Amino acid sequence: MERPLLTVLLLVGLVIGCAVGSAYARARRGWTDYQTAKSSVPGARRGAWLLIRGVAVKAAVIGLLLFGAVAYAAVGSDDETAGPTPTPSVTESEPPRR
Repeated sequence: MERPLLTVLLLVGLVIGCAVGSAYARARRGWTDYQTAKSSVPGARRGAWLLIRGVAVKAAVIGLLLFGAVAYAAVGSDDETAGPTPTPSVTESEPPRR
């Protein structure tokens, strides 16, 4: 009777050992992935700030150009003596109808 009991205990120990080993391997792999992601965050954050800075600079330049264009249009041209204005062209009258 002792031999079947040892066999059952051995099988239960193997099943529990496999479950614990699998959980340990999963936790170790998760920890490694976490450390990898944690080490890549500062570089990604720096890259994101560089992209935001580039967009902000472009928006500021476009804003300044628009402001300048509006200011120029509001002031008008400096040339007060414009050249001769075109004269209206002569329109031909309709031919008489029969």
